[in-house]
Parts: sequence; structure tokens; C-alpha cells
Amino acid sequence: MKYAMLICGDDREWATLSPAGEEDVMKQVYAWFERWQPTGKIIDGGAELQPRQTAKTVRADGDGRPVITDGPYLELKEVIGAIVLLECDDVDEATRIAATWPFGAGMSALEVRPVMSHE
Repeated sequence: MKYAMLICGDDREWATLSPAGEEDVMKQVYAWFERWQPTGKIIDGGAELQPRQTAKTVRADGDGRPVITDGPYLELKEVIGAIVLLECDDVDEATRIAATWPFGAGMSALEVRPVMSHE
């Protein structure tokens, strides 16, 4: 079954890292991928998202027409900063893999959620 591992945190903390600090965190992240990719548990790598100020939000107005605004819809301290898709037997296995993630600046929580299948 497929699971989305959502990497959440305050992306403003990431922006305060020195180049050496950023490099150190990324080495840890790359090591995590090197550990799990050969096992077949990671599907198609992952996707790191740009900072929240680059976001656009689309929502429906009262008549169902789209309204586009800058930034995330809600003012949140934590936002989703990256997504990794996992292929696991069950949510417990996906959670065990997520628990090995190397937390660094701007990363404070991981959310593991099953991906809907309409097969």
C-alpha cells in the first residue's frame, strides 16, 4: 500500500541555517534516502517544496468560482515542506520508516497517511 510521508515544520527556521548547516542537514537526508531507496520502500524519490511565501491558494467563493490568493490559506507555524511516497505493507511499517527520518532545522513533525486507491 502507498503512504504519503509529509515532512512538516517551520520553513523560516531552514532559512536561518548557514550554508554549512544546510549542507549538514542535506547530507543526513541523502543518507536516509540511500538507506531506504534500495529496499523499494520509497516510490519515485520525494519532492521538496519551495518556501511558503511562494505558494498560491485556490479556493471557491460563495458562488463556486475560484479565488486565488498569495501564500498558504491559513497562518500556520508549521507547513508541509516536502513529501515522500512510501510503499509499505501497513501503516505501522510506514511509521517505523518515517521514525528514522533525520530531523533538522525547520523539520518538527512527520505525518504518515495512506494514499487513496480507486482501483
